[in-house]
Amino acid sequence: MDIGTIDRTPPPFFRQGPSALTKLTFCSALALLLMVADTRFRITQPVRAAAAAVLHPMQRTLLVPIDLISDSRDYLLGLHAALGREEAARIELARQSERAMRAEQLLLENKKLRNLLELRPSLNVKSQAAQILYEAPDPYSRKVVIDRGSSHGIAVASPVVNEAGVLGQVTRVYLSSAEVTLLTDKEAAIPVLNSRTLVRSAAFGGNPGGAMELRFMAGNADVKVGDVLQTSGVDGIYPPGLDVARVVKVDPRADSSFARIALVPTASADGVRHVLVLEPIGVQLPPRPDAAPPDKASAAGGKKARAR
Repeated sequence: MDIGTIDRTPPPFFRQGPSALTKLTFCSALALLLMVADTRFRITQPVRAAAAAVLHPMQRTLLVPIDLISDSRDYLLGLHAALGREEAARIELARQSERAMRAEQLLLENKKLRNLLELRPSLNVKSQAAQILYEAPDPYSRKVVIDRGSSHGIAVASPVVNEAGVLGQVTRVYLSSAEVTLLTDKEAAIPVLNSRTLVRSAAFGGNPGGAMELRFMAGNADVKVGDVLQTSGVDGIYPPGLDVARVVKVDPRADSSFARIALVPTASADGVRHVLVLEPIGVQLPPRPDAAPPDKASAAGGKKARAR
């Protein structure tokens, strides 16, 4: 075979065509042109929407196994959590049943003791809801204003409470509003009863940081950190048994015969919007017997002397 007749052109697979740099430049320019055109004129939006519509069923089909695995895992975890909550609820229900049985026994025993001792039933305290409007403008006091006044039956010295305990008492009444002095005010004082020792004392406000203080307690008084102080009900204002404060610090103070006992109120006025205004229990108590006037006693003595 003559060598000159051999075809020296490369096969189509090995043909180089344009150089790699030329192809890179062309593709870069085309990509830049398409990006600018898409940004300015949105020319590829229909193509993108059509491709998304075509590929959406395929995407959903491919996500089915992943969704099944995820749902199965969530189902197993939720089933395990539900079984745990059910077991905890059963245990708590058993505890509540036991407490309810003991409460019923205590109520029955209390009723029998009251009948035995011929004690009067507990006082039914009337109450009405009120809303705190704003704090008093005096920066040196701790007072708030509520939206109930004399037209709603609010009276001076009415206790004000919320779900946590005593907040204070009404000290000034207007027609449609009233001013409430909080327990943390410097002029506030309330008789309390230690729920652990059943010892009565008095708590005062006005300490820095919104704290209270238990005053006139001996240095060796049986008061411990954590003791809960409640209303004693002996003042004719607050109903007995309402939480007032909790003991947070006891300082015997060797230089004084009285201990310094710091308290923190159980009910804080910060963030409170709705309160209950109670009727003073003195309204329901029988009147106190008045002492015999001295003139009547002297007159009775003079009659006896004349009779002799």
